[in-house]
Amino acid sequence: MEPFVLHNESYLTIDSWMQQFPGLTAGFTTKHGGESKGYFQTLNLGFHVGDDKKDVCGNREKVSEQLNFPLNYWVGAEQTHNIILKKVTKVDRGKGSNSYEDSFKGTDGFYTNEEGILLTLCFADCVPLFFIAPKKRMIGTAHAGWKGTVGQIAKEMVTAWGREGIKPDQIFVAIGPSICEKCYIVDKRIIQLVENTLEGSGSLPYNVVSEGQYSLDLREVNRQVLMASGVPDENILLTRFCSSCNHEEFFSHRRDQGKTGRMLSFIGWKETADHL
Repeated sequence: MEPFVLHNESYLTIDSWMQQFPGLTAGFTTKHGGESKGYFQTLNLGFHVGDDKKDVCGNREKVSEQLNFPLNYWVGAEQTHNIILKKVTKVDRGKGSNSYEDSFKGTDGFYTNEEGILLTLCFADCVPLFFIAPKKRMIGTAHAGWKGTVGQIAKEMVTAWGREGIKPDQIFVAIGPSICEKCYIVDKRIIQLVENTLEGSGSLPYNVVSEGQYSLDLREVNRQVLMASGVPDENILLTRFCSSCNHEEFFSHRRDQGKTGRMLSFIGWKETADHL
């Protein structure tokens, strides 16, 4: 069953998690319901793509109101296709929420066990990863393009949580809307990196489409990295939404040849008083 359910025109939610864990807000935005124009119409949430900043801030305010999660409680990142994670606290709230300049530099993932913080990252084909360890109230999100995927940012999160006393089998993960294997064609260099990453894991998630060209399932690579890190397969939810195929719903960097907006992954615990 598809874990990401369309809540309204502007975002999908991880319904099973939100029903199971009261106070949790988790999901992924679409490209509808905002103010942006041209290549970015309408719900672009990325500051760094050349859109009018006023429109981006307006879009973020709209999503904030719909989620009932104040914009000054959000955190955002520069996202450099690396594997650097940041544990955030309430002291960090507001960084990157309404300006790219004050976002967390060189960061591609967040985690926290505090209430009242919305962890957000931007996407337009890369794989959004959502993490939760409910017994420890730990949540996280990570940005996994091909560099972050072969760099094993998913394993990095599991390792970081291990230092917090969280075992891999206590972690649940949702792999969100992103480019599918049919739409993601790469060269031999990237395939070799994937082979190195998944060495000894059995089946490799790619197919030859022509001389030196391969279709690659990035979502499946991340799933295998998670399982190799000790996260049970039954703890992993996998979307079938493709950011490129589903052109009516999502921005896609590949499909739109780089001239496009960004969706947002979001996950946060609402403050207890907010959900009693």
